[in-house]
Amino acid sequence: MSTDTSKTTGENTRTDGRATMLRAITAVGGLASVVSTFLAWTWTDEFPGDLTFNGYPGGLQILTLVLGLLTTVFALAAMDLRGLRWLTPAGSTQALRLMALGTFATTWFTVIAIAVDLGGLANWEPGAWVAAVAGAIPLAALLLPDDTRPLKRPAELPSWAEILIIAAVFAIGLYVVNYGIQTDPDHPEPFLGYLIAVGFAAVALFKAGIVARMSALTAKYRSVTLLAALVTAVAFPFTQDKASYTELGVNILIFATVALGLNIVVGLAGLLDLGYVAFLGVGAYTAALVSGSTASTLDVHFPFWAAVIAGAVVSLIFGVVIGAPTLRLRGDYLAIVTLGFGEIFRLAMQNMDGVSGPSVTNGPDGIPNIPPLEIFGFNFDDEHTVLGRTLDSNANYFLLMLLVTIVVVLVFSRAGNSRIGRAWVAIREDETAATAMGINGFRVKLIAFALGATLAGVAGTVWAHVQTTVVPEQYVFAGPVPPNSTFLLAAVILGGMGTIGGPLLGATLLFLIPKKLEFFQDYQLLAFGIALILIMRFRPEGIIPNRRQQLEYHETDQLDVPDQPQLSGNAVGVTKAEA
Repeated sequence: MSTDTSKTTGENTRTDGRATMLRAITAVGGLASVVSTFLAWTWTDEFPGDLTFNGYPGGLQILTLVLGLLTTVFALAAMDLRGLRWLTPAGSTQALRLMALGTFATTWFTVIAIAVDLGGLANWEPGAWVAAVAGAIPLAALLLPDDTRPLKRPAELPSWAEILIIAAVFAIGLYVVNYGIQTDPDHPEPFLGYLIAVGFAAVALFKAGIVARMSALTAKYRSVTLLAALVTAVAFPFTQDKASYTELGVNILIFATVALGLNIVVGLAGLLDLGYVAFLGVGAYTAALVSGSTASTLDVHFPFWAAVIAGAVVSLIFGVVIGAPTLRLRGDYLAIVTLGFGEIFRLAMQNMDGVSGPSVTNGPDGIPNIPPLEIFGFNFDDEHTVLGRTLDSNANYFLLMLLVTIVVVLVFSRAGNSRIGRAWVAIREDETAATAMGINGFRVKLIAFALGATLAGVAGTVWAHVQTTVVPEQYVFAGPVPPNSTFLLAAVILGGMGTIGGPLLGATLLFLIPKKLEFFQDYQLLAFGIALILIMRFRPEGIIPNRRQQLEYHETDQLDVPDQPQLSGNAVGVTKAEA
């Protein structure tokens, strides 16, 4: 017995020693990757980012620098270095592997891109060779044994420290978003490297348990979190140095708001709507007709608040008119009807030109020359100086759309937590059982359909003024340029159905990626399909999951693998007993 015990102890000692050595090698590799970024990787500034300087990282070198530092820090945390253990509450191995892979992938993507763009390995400076070798060293982390463990309640910090952590996280988030938005759209390499780096780092932080800890912290200080999110969003236009960057933010907010409205229909009520973009078009056309455009067939000029109300009311009416005769259908039949409505709307707007139909929308020419917004004498097309910073028209519209988004988020949150919201969830889970319990399924679904249409109509009124032109081709089922129904539905599903952050994140990713990668637009539908397949296979609950759906999708995992931490949007961990 003592011999067996001694043998086991010896094996454990050797295993621990091997793991310590691998972590040390990973840390050295991460540090070497950091050092390599201070060397020139190429001799010419033709490669975007200008990687020709010694002692000054630039372009994609910054991403390798950051990932190398994170790899080193996580390796030291895995070695139980005092003061760093809080980085790996759910275990260090999976996070360290992902950080190492991120360092390797980002570095090798850069050096390979240099060779491809400039015409061969001869364009590598010694720094590129050092970076290629150094980036591969941290892959030693792939040989480490898994040490995943359930999350434990962390030691409480002083309130001021926890609030400071929340503020720092939002500040870092703003910097990361700005870095991606401000990459040069004429050169896809920096943005592709950015996607690789952010993707690996985000998953690594999730596996380490940092995301779950932050979710618990933000849930504890909900008011502080909301204030920090608001301040971060308001600060966004003040941190942009080009109008095109702020315009990206405006469009993202518009489409994210519309996706959030669709989330009521799809995520909460469980109704598959394939023609939802038509309600955005209803609001946009209504605003274009009543806002005083010289091409409008209606001789009226409503103030903005009246145009918003008109767009919302007309969209509401359309939602009720379309929903009343069709919402008794279920599943695929309802999806087909909504798809038909979307196409009917587009064709109707195209034929109301005074020749094929009544003269209302000017047909394919649309309604151009929509005048700029003006609220209480504040013209949104004029530049304004705020806090010493000059804001252009895109910044003005961004702040207006931010206000609209906040209103839509409040409506979604209140409706989802109300009695009618619980009825929507019941209908989504099992309409027959919900009806048997006394819920009027038709009335509940009609309310969801009408509310979703109204929110889309409100966003459409702002969209019309931002674009200054409304044409039928903007409102199709699928196409290379958003908005379209496929884009909105994919944003909801990829982001996470039934949540607030899910559609916002989904719309951001699906709009920003094709916009930054112009060559990618022709393959947008293919990319949507691949993304949906991958998300259904590996994360069916979406990037930001609804806790109820996450527990349903991973119920088998919770029972079969009790040692795996089950992380949710606002929980520190779900063990087998809790499940």
